[in-house]
Amino acid sequence: MADDRMTRFDAGLFEAAADEGRRENRSARQQLEHWTRLGRELSAHETGARRRIAAALRGEVPLSALATEERLVANVELDVAIRERAATASFGRALLKEGVTAVALDDNGVLVEFDPDGASRPLDTRRVLPQG
Repeated sequence: MADDRMTRFDAGLFEAAADEGRRENRSARQQLEHWTRLGRELSAHETGARRRIAAALRGEVPLSALATEERLVANVELDVAIRERAATASFGRALLKEGVTAVALDDNGVLVEFDPDGASRPLDTRRVLPQG
């Protein structure tokens, strides 16, 4: 019997699963489960190719040393890792720590300038956006 726990997915990932699922005659949930099973099986196989890919991902082997198929898998893994980290990264905080002024949208969608000293002020977007 399947365990039907509720799980939240990134909206973009869910939409991609729904699109692919339609092409494959699967629901979005079935497509996500299919992708999960594929990923699990790929991760479980400790082959020579998998070890070379892992070494390349750790920077121990150049990507150019991998076979074409291995490079494809490595690039997909890198793309996923970059997207996951970018989704949770706070570049503004890092800039402020370095003494650089940062600009970001606040919770209300207003463009705000943040200074390293903690001061902040909304920006007048009419001055910075081209009129047209």
